[in-house]
Parts: sequence; structure tokens; C-alpha cells
Amino acid sequence: MTVPLIIYNSSALILAAGLLFLLYRHQTERVVERSILLIIVELSFLLLGAILFPMDGFGRIQLMVWGIFVHFPAYLISNIVLLRSQKKVYTSILIGIFALILLILVDAFLIEPHSLEVTRITLSSEKITEPVTVALLADIQTDSPGSYEEQLLDLVEAEDPDLILLAGDYLQIKDPDQYRASVKILNSLLVEADLSPLLGSVAVRGNVDWNGWEDIFQDLEVIIVEETEMFDLGPIAITGLDWLDSENPALEVPGVAKYHIVLGHSPNYSLGSIDGDLLLAGHTHGGQVQLPGIGPLMTLSAVSRSWASGLTEIHLG
Repeated sequence: MTVPLIIYNSSALILAAGLLFLLYRHQTERVVERSILLIIVELSFLLLGAILFPMDGFGRIQLMVWGIFVHFPAYLISNIVLLRSQKKVYTSILIGIFALILLILVDAFLIEPHSLEVTRITLSSEKITEPVTVALLADIQTDSPGSYEEQLLDLVEAEDPDLILLAGDYLQIKDPDQYRASVKILNSLLVEADLSPLLGSVAVRGNVDWNGWEDIFQDLEVIIVEETEMFDLGPIAITGLDWLDSENPALEVPGVAKYHIVLGHSPNYSLGSIDGDLLLAGHTHGGQVQLPGIGPLMTLSAVSRSWASGLTEIHLG
């Protein structure tokens, strides 16, 4: 466990113990109001502590997960145990909240991470005379390549694509030695998959990819994009963007006569002057966590939240 996790979890435990002591010592006729107030204090600390902790975005999310799915449910259970004999209606409400958190936990950690889906979109253009199947993979972002990634590659192979495009963020690992080891593992999985699309494969760099990321594709016929460049692939042309260019909302990319695909990790570049027929990106994780009527809670991008997943038609003015 890292030092930030130790500090955050220790602080949360100490606060929870103090709040429960206050609740236990003052079980008066206003105990429900006191319990609600202390629950708000506990939840506020867990959320604000995670948000304000001096870490990167992914680190803060990790702390928030500990807070919402470990510390807060434990605190609710403690309130339920303390008050169950005297405030049955109130404790029933707390049990309901606990059950809801448990359902979200099961979905987020046991169901969704293993529910691979293939989204198929059909586009037409006068520039293409024969069908071309393109597979886009973005944000694999694993810290332990294994059976899940094997399943992913099997799904890609089943689609029999003519072109495979990889939009960056292949591994999410901070430790240099672990990163290098995982690069070799992911590379071996790709070699074993033996994906050989007719028009080849193109890979761009994501924002969490370390120097040496290109070794993921060692011994594979994959075009590695380190600097923005256009490639002629026969029936289509593709411009691969480096990470910084993909982040640039004022980027300019000239057009070509062929059907033109532009590939970058961040979708920000699509806000620029891009003369392309199909603009592809990752980085938003498809919105990942969405609420009905609101959409994605976070995309880490300058584009509209409605662009976080699926197909968006852009009209150049």
C-alpha cells in the first residue's frame, strides 16, 4: 500500500472512531439529527480528502474509491448497529443506502470490468469503393495484462478487421520495473494473437504511456507514431497524431484526396481545423461513469461531454 493510501485510510479510521464515540456518548432524543450530521461530516471528509490530496487524478480516484466503497459503508454499518434498537425506521433507511452502495460496488468491480462489448458503426463515403473494416482500441490501460486482454484480442480477431488503430494508454503503471515487465507481457499477448490486418496497424501514444511504450509492439507489423505524420495505406490515408498534438484544440491538419482518418489519443484536436473524414480518439474512456440525464461525470477533455462515446457528426463551418 502506498504512503498516500496509508495516510488517507488512517485518517479516515481515526475520524470515524471519533464520530462514532460522539454518537455513542450522546444517544439523546435528537440522536437521528446527530447521526445525520456526523454522516455528512464523514462523507465530506472522505470526498474532500480524496479531491484535495496532493496526487494526480488517478490517485485521487483511487482514494475516493476507498472512501466511498470501504470507509463510508463501514461507517453506515456502525451507525446501524448503534441505533438499531431505538431507531428502527431510520436504521432501515441506512440499510437501504448501504444496500445501494453494495449494488454499485458489485456492478463496478465484478460485472462491468468483465463485460466486454463490441460497438459496430457503419459509415459510407464516395471516396471508398470497397468496404473497409476498421477496429479501434483505446485505453486498455491495464496494470496486469492477462486473460482479460486475451479475450479482448480474440474479439478483435473475430471481427476480421482490415485495419487496426490503437489510440494509446496501453498500461497504467507507475513503477518502472513493473512497467517494463508488463510491456513484455502485453507484447507476448499481441504476438500470440497474431493479428494481421490487410492494411496494417497504427499505434499512437497516450498520456500515461512511458518512454519505451513502442516495445509493446516489438516484432509486430505496427506503424508507431512518435511524431504527427500522414500515412498512405492504399484505399485510405491516416494521420497519426502525437500526444501533444492530439491535446491541442487549435490543431490544423490538412486534407488529402483519399478517405482521411485522423487518429489521436485525446479528442481535443477535433475542435481545431481538421480536414478529415473520420476523427478517432480515446482518453475519455467512453465516459465510463455516467448518470441518467447528466451523462459522463468526467472526460478529462475539452470536448462536449456528449462526445465522450459513440459517433458525433461534426460540420465544418
